[in-house]
Amino acid sequence: MFPEKLRIPLADWVNSGIEWLVQNYGDSFEAAANSLLTVLVALEHGLRAIPWWIVIIVVGLIAIYATRHPWKALGMMAAMFAIGLFGLWDLAMQTLAIMLVSIAICILIGIPIGILMSLSNRLQVLVLPLLDVMQTMPSFVYLIPALMLFGLGKVPAILATVIYATPPLIRLTDLGIRLVDKSVVEAAKSFGANRLQLLTGVQLPLALPNIMQGINQTTMMALAMVVIASMIGARGLGQEVLLGIQRLDFGRGAEAGLAIVALAIIFDRITQAFALPNGKERRPAG
Repeated sequence: MFPEKLRIPLADWVNSGIEWLVQNYGDSFEAAANSLLTVLVALEHGLRAIPWWIVIIVVGLIAIYATRHPWKALGMMAAMFAIGLFGLWDLAMQTLAIMLVSIAICILIGIPIGILMSLSNRLQVLVLPLLDVMQTMPSFVYLIPALMLFGLGKVPAILATVIYATPPLIRLTDLGIRLVDKSVVEAAKSFGANRLQLLTGVQLPLALPNIMQGINQTTMMALAMVVIASMIGARGLGQEVLLGIQRLDFGRGAEAGLAIVALAIIFDRITQAFALPNGKERRPAG
């Protein structure tokens, strides 16, 4: 048996830290949660107010622009139409709103951190272990501090989703910038480009396929959190899966599961298409 005297009271330290945050910054967390919830509710109401056929057409137009392939666009439109046939349109719009807000936050956090990592080897050494923890820690663990800080609802679900889904975007942004050809960077420097011009004019454009691949992976991981987030009141399609589990209603769970798969396919195909280098594997329409 391992000696009890050598035990580190990590759980007590973590709980004390969370309690300190709640006691000292509870009002700030509540204000941030209310602001985020306002944006989320407005987006959700907007999506639900748009006629279903307009949403499907918009998805088709985005798909055609991304893939340059009309048949793929028709397939994605059919997937959205199938969600409506299952009677899950409103729930799908709720899930879509949560995903869009979560992905936007992931992008706002992930890309800047990835850029900073690419510019500093020391920062990369410090951040990589943290990313490993974020990716390997069971997602249920994230729900505990989220619930303590924000209570039940959609905001803690977004927080847990952001923690779980941001690491791939950070990693691939860092990797994409580091993989930019050194000779191209040196050529830009020789023409007098400063660090900002080098980053915005050379490195980021050339790293864009990797960054878009990171957004793709982040999107898929965010969608994987849908069912887990429903356990703390996020609603949406995950709630239907959860109800199917609770009531042993396989049909209900299967419908919601297929709707989640449809959203996953749409997000995956569109972001994958944007991740491809210009002109590569993107055929013109027709």
